[in-house]
Amino acid sequence: MGEKIRLDKMLSNMGKGTRSEVKDALRFGQVKVNGMTVRVGKEKIDSDEDEVTYRGEIVTYKKYLYLMLNKPQGVISATEDNHHETVIDLIDESYKHYELFPVGRLDIDTEGLLIITNDGELTHNLLSPKKHVPKTYIAKVEGVVGDADIDAFAKGIVLDDGYACKPAELIIDSVKDGFSNVTLTIHEGKFHQVKRMFEAQGGLVVYLKRTMMNALTLDPELELGSYKELSEDELKLLVQGVEINQ
Repeated sequence: MGEKIRLDKMLSNMGKGTRSEVKDALRFGQVKVNGMTVRVGKEKIDSDEDEVTYRGEIVTYKKYLYLMLNKPQGVISATEDNHHETVIDLIDESYKHYELFPVGRLDIDTEGLLIITNDGELTHNLLSPKKHVPKTYIAKVEGVVGDADIDAFAKGIVLDDGYACKPAELIIDSVKDGFSNVTLTIHEGKFHQVKRMFEAQGGLVVYLKRTMMNALTLDPELELGSYKELSEDELKLLVQGVEINQ
């Protein structure tokens, strides 16, 4: 059994029109439930069991939407802004009725994996400090990162404001011409945290990209600025060990 929901609310939530437009469609016999014309919007339907058609088109009800976005530089992690393009501006108008928002934030000059959703409870759980959800980044750092840095990150870097970060996993991928390419996994999300962690060690991050959140990896086929709906398997990886709305 699925969720019991009013027919007119279901159609409106799925972006099929304003309440008045849906009311007109019902009145003119343009809505059917299990093949039968229904003209009363307050009738309850089962979101899983009942087949609803609107002007001949089957309407599938989804209460929550989960998108994977490959965020480009120059775009801010917000729902609206007067000066910059936001991650929500990158999403097609057909999703607008879901009232989406980003799960956390990536700095304006940081690329990579960002989840866009309308699931507030999941967002809270993924961002809760108590959950210790891991986030993995690849970074290019000006300066030579070495074994001493790996040890320092493992013990917990102390930031410029005195905050002691949780232990983090640092992997050195390559060092060349005074720059280090590294992979870093952290378990919290303080303001500019990755950059500040390397600054505390005397390094300067010149490129940063998030590649994983929890067990979910950024789809390598997803170009910068592009997005896709999470598959069921991908959603399971994202919420692994974290409570989620059903």
